[in-house]
Amino acid sequence: MAREVIVKAEDVKKRSVLSRIIKITLLIILLLLCALYFTLGLVYREGAFTVTLGEGQDESSGLVVFDDITSARGQRRLDAIPVNDMDNISYKWLPDNIDKEADGSHNGDNYLAYSFYVENQGDKTYNYFYELVVDSVVKEVDDAIRVRIYENGVDTTYAKIAADGKPEPLTEAFKLDLKRPIKGQSVVVKKRENFSPKDTDRYTVVIWIEGDDPECLDNLIGGAIKMHMIITEEPNE
Repeated sequence: MAREVIVKAEDVKKRSVLSRIIKITLLIILLLLCALYFTLGLVYREGAFTVTLGEGQDESSGLVVFDDITSARGQRRLDAIPVNDMDNISYKWLPDNIDKEADGSHNGDNYLAYSFYVENQGDKTYNYFYELVVDSVVKEVDDAIRVRIYENGVDTTYAKIAADGKPEPLTEAFKLDLKRPIKGQSVVVKKRENFSPKDTDRYTVVIWIEGDDPECLDNLIGGAIKMHMIITEEPNE
């Protein structure tokens, strides 16, 4: 009888140790998930679209960016307000006056819209380039993404080339090397020539998921994309 009691006590001790190990393991997994969620939040929810001046650009140059025409205070980086939950829509649903309705962030239902300015506050004439760079993509959501850029009121819509190798309807294809991951690639590159002192260019960038795209399927649910535009000057010699 005494022997049976001793065996049961050892079993209880083992179960207690096992229970402690399981609890510690679950706690570690929970902490790792929290850290992962926080990291993804920083990457995909904060600064989902930014505008920056080129890193190698002389800070004393006259090329500046800003998103408030009333102050025109030059900055080196602009941050749009992200859209955390974006469902697919049709381009037909975008407001007709989306380019002119506001400065800065003016997001709507299921699209990001951001307006800003590039100005030459120096005393030299420049050419400059603007590049749209894809920083990261989750679940290949880029297959159905549309980016519309208004440059001084003239708009162009860009998209990844379709599965059949042709540009999507009503779009220009991303300048993309399909043999490489899209992450880190400049998908739009444009040159602005003869940007004289006191010249100001207005841009509006609109980003949405195009529901009429044949590749807009359920597998994109939970996807995310992060992009930025970089403005780089080139002295006009």
